[in-house]
Amino acid sequence: MAAFSRGRQRIKALSYFRTLLFTRNFTAGKFDYDLVVIGGGSGGLACSKEAAQLGQRVAVLDYVEPSLKGTKWGLGGTCVNVGCIPKKLMHQAALLGTAVKDARKYGWQIPESLSHDWSVMADAIQNHVKSLNWGHRVQLQDKKVKYLNMKGSLVDKHTIRAVNAKGKEMTVTAKNILLATGGRPKYPTHVPGAMEFGITSDDVFWLKESPKKTLVVGASYVALECAGFLTGIGLDTTVMVRSIALRGFDQQMSGLVTDYMEAYGTKFSWRCTPKSIEKLPSGLLQVTWMDLNTEEEQRDTFDSVLWAVGRAPETKTLNLEKVGVGISKDTEKIIVTADEATSVPNIFAIGDIAEGRPELTPTAIKAGKLLARRLVGHSTELMNYENVATTVFTPLEYGCVGLSEEEAVRRHGKDQIEVYHAFYKPLEFTVAERDATQCYIKVVCLREGDQRVLGLHFTGPNAGEVTQGFSLGFQCGLTYEHLRNTVGIHPTCAEELIKVNITKRSGLDATVTGC
Repeated sequence: MAAFSRGRQRIKALSYFRTLLFTRNFTAGKFDYDLVVIGGGSGGLACSKEAAQLGQRVAVLDYVEPSLKGTKWGLGGTCVNVGCIPKKLMHQAALLGTAVKDARKYGWQIPESLSHDWSVMADAIQNHVKSLNWGHRVQLQDKKVKYLNMKGSLVDKHTIRAVNAKGKEMTVTAKNILLATGGRPKYPTHVPGAMEFGITSDDVFWLKESPKKTLVVGASYVALECAGFLTGIGLDTTVMVRSIALRGFDQQMSGLVTDYMEAYGTKFSWRCTPKSIEKLPSGLLQVTWMDLNTEEEQRDTFDSVLWAVGRAPETKTLNLEKVGVGISKDTEKIIVTADEATSVPNIFAIGDIAEGRPELTPTAIKAGKLLARRLVGHSTELMNYENVATTVFTPLEYGCVGLSEEEAVRRHGKDQIEVYHAFYKPLEFTVAERDATQCYIKVVCLREGDQRVLGLHFTGPNAGEVTQGFSLGFQCGLTYEHLRNTVGIHPTCAEELIKVNITKRSGLDATVTGC
């Protein structure tokens, strides 16, 4: 009986592969490729390489339109070129400056006068980014993915028009199409001089010379991260905030982040909106803004103005309307279903251009890989966008996973939420005599039952490393008891998370004492 069963399994497997081979041959005769990806960023590259490894014929179209300042870069998308990678490296440069100051307290004999050379840092970071660009091209070649340095747009649901930098045009066809073109920074077009004289995150990482005295307009994580590393390397930096900082994040944690930045040396102009920028004969930029607190106009001069007022999806040139791909009127992002499909069944979208998706590299990468596996029938697994951890790399880093306290209350009601919290002092801060007022932990739980953890928030050194580990617990139904039953690693900042026992509701002092 067992032998008969094994025989049936072999026949079913043979039948499956014959069907797959017939389908592949049919596809090969009908389309140029099984899959064409428009966009060579994190998600698009991940999907293309995964699909190729699973036997699909794949092409990637990627073309970067230079920024308004003429900045351009290579393959790899925002994260590699003008996002996560150069941002983290410049953040590291700033942390090293702080570490040098701390080192004196630890006995290192360091001159009182220290200076930072922007060009040395920028060259080193830009060279690293270029090596990553090359690495992506090599990976595509190794996996037999066709790379086309061309701008793609849809002709119909199976045809893509591709145009290179010289205007040369071609068309390619595909059974399936993935749109993964990401987003670009917005300019406030209503502000005179904004586009002419301002820069964005598309430019700051590729500057050959220091931006010097800088005004950062906006209070997103991009704005605060840029302001943080600019301050950290010794530049006079001001953040102009219209309303609140880190919209969408826990607002208590946001306040701790900005409080630390102000103590760190970053200036903040709260409730202010820019009105105009003029370039003076000296070359300085004169910025006029409205102070909404006093309703008075104010002016100051800066060497650089960096706009960080949001991002727009790169969807306008894809010709979506003609093909029938639905987009959100509010955000101009592509409307997708749980399996990343658009309103056209064989056209998919992932990453920053997809409506309702987190604008994070790791989610785009995983979504791309899972999509590739579904397209070839190797899996039915969908991307889980719940409880994705992230970190804001400000001078005092902020890591979080799950719900903010505000969102937990909104969903479950204040009486159904228990918040455990603690103010702690990292051991590294003690000898250096650094202020730890804003080093804080918050664990948001359901109040009843096993107290399932809904959100976890941490400000302190290496917040990304700490949060990444705890985020695994959210995939396993993390509860407060799980935290309390875990033995910590001593002495670390992370162990403070498993020691939290004071609730906000109690009103008791949550300051950690002892070691």
